[in-house]
Amino acid sequence: MIEIENLKKSFGTKDVLKGVNLTIKDGETMVIIGRSGCGKSVMLKHIVGLLHPDAGTVKVGGLVINDLKQKALYQVRKQFGFLFQGAALFDSMTVEENVALPLFEAEVRPPKNEIDAVVAEKLDLVGLPGTQKLKPAELSGGMRKRVGLARALVTNPQYILYDEPTTGLDPIMSDSIDNLIHDVKEKVKATAIVVTHDMFSVKNVADRVAMMHEGKVYFIGTPNEVLKSKDEIIFEFIKRTETL
Repeated sequence: MIEIENLKKSFGTKDVLKGVNLTIKDGETMVIIGRSGCGKSVMLKHIVGLLHPDAGTVKVGGLVINDLKQKALYQVRKQFGFLFQGAALFDSMTVEENVALPLFEAEVRPPKNEIDAVVAEKLDLVGLPGTQKLKPAELSGGMRKRVGLARALVTNPQYILYDEPTTGLDPIMSDSIDNLIHDVKEKVKATAIVVTHDMFSVKNVADRVAMMHEGKVYFIGTPNEVLKSKDEIIFEFIKRTETL
């Protein structure tokens, strides 16, 4: 479980997080929505300990992240997989080299045959069997996202963070990625946090939705509750995102 309590963070004179409170239950998919600049990405960076809060706490599995020394923090980070917005693949590497990268950087590197087997397993999981020798330039945008997800899964993480997973994709491919997020949840039972502006993704993948507004969590509820809300701020956000 991830517990965020009264989290505050400022950069210079700009208050970004103004007392965020949010609990993400084990095994659920929590979707985070909100306008650009509302603090979504800053909150994600606090969850994995890339930023230190000015006040408040982030707990992962009962451990207070902001109290951990570097070595202990590294062990907690190993529980996370991260799908970056643009997949963040290295163009000079093959698909299998990109997916295997976290294993090569592990404290104890598995034998090559084990790495090959794990890479093949994860590529099969995301629907890309037999693509190990391809380069990122040979892949479509949706395929690149899938490779990025395979890399996020290669260490069998307990938590998976998705940063705008459908951005830049056409509606058909976006649906495919949404279905993949849902399938991964069912197969690996990981807790997921999805940051998105895509309201179709909210409906397709979320167990619960948290909307951030002006540095705080403004609303928490089910996808149906947020989509049917008559609240002016929520309504305006949905209307705005549907025209993007």
